[in-house]
Amino acid sequence: MRNIYLKILALTITVVGIDLVTNAMDKTYYLTQLTMSLYYAMVVLALVLLMGYAGQISLGHAGFFAIGGYTTAVMSTINLLPYKDKPLINTLDKLRLLVLREDLYGDQILSFNPWVGVLLSLLIVAIVAYIIGIPVLKLKGHYLAMATLGFGIIVYRIVLGTALFGEADGISDVPAFKILPGLSINGEMDTKRMNYYIAAFFVVVLVYLLLNLINSRPGRALRAIHGAEEAAEASGIDTAKYKLKAFVISAVITALAGALLTHFNGGIGPSEASVMKSVRYVAIVAAGGMTSVWGGLSMAMILNFLSLRGYFGSYDDAVFGAVLILIMLFAPEGLLSLKIRTGIKKKTKQPHNI
Repeated sequence: MRNIYLKILALTITVVGIDLVTNAMDKTYYLTQLTMSLYYAMVVLALVLLMGYAGQISLGHAGFFAIGGYTTAVMSTINLLPYKDKPLINTLDKLRLLVLREDLYGDQILSFNPWVGVLLSLLIVAIVAYIIGIPVLKLKGHYLAMATLGFGIIVYRIVLGTALFGEADGISDVPAFKILPGLSINGEMDTKRMNYYIAAFFVVVLVYLLLNLINSRPGRALRAIHGAEEAAEASGIDTAKYKLKAFVISAVITALAGALLTHFNGGIGPSEASVMKSVRYVAIVAAGGMTSVWGGLSMAMILNFLSLRGYFGSYDDAVFGAVLILIMLFAPEGLLSLKIRTGIKKKTKQPHNI
């Protein structure tokens, strides 16, 4: 436990150090891309749990991300003002579940409190993941990958072709998510440092929870399932239950990231549900190492930041595809493990050369 606290302390110091460095170099505008990278890193960490420890591959996590983002976007932008005299709307208003605000054009709209949208998005994703997880997780290998890919494609086509979700234009004018008085998630320039630390807080808490889970009894059960599912089941582990729980938890974490990033960006588009988004997440997990929380977090921050800054240009998707292929060919355990193995080989060869 002490070791976990030291790692969390080191991560916190790193978060503060990045902020101090960007401020000292007068590059605080980097914080916008860093904040977005932190939310995307939550998805990668969720996949580390699912793929690295439960041994279940998913090519549909962009779908869960989109469900989380679109749910809170719809709930916080829908205009219920024309129905304010209806008993149901009146009751919701009295319960303070609705908020009266101005839209981009200065018109007043009555919509749901962002808290309602975020919590509802988590509930919906938990139910969806549970329903599809029961039959899908009975599959293995490429069959499981194809099934989750199919789910992601379905979500993408729904958000792309449904007027409620803005079709190809997506949803804009998503309001700020007020977590506490004076503390809200939004994309305003004068709050970019605050939003950076809010995103970092969610990531640090997630890392802490994952490290504790991995080192707990359920975590050991997941590792056993990953290593040899038949042997784990023979030893008394309820493999179906553990795989389903890991799948639902991973999906809910992804939905939370989608909801928070939607409020930060002030909108969401169908590209967040695309197949390439799911491929990106898997590529980053592979680059960091399937079972490495720190490797996944590091690669998520580096690759997403470079992508968001536009360093890959029009070859952005191609870069992530190439990363996935190269990692699978030359470093299936991740880039960090490759460096470690290279260092070990050099040390073992040195006495021979002498």
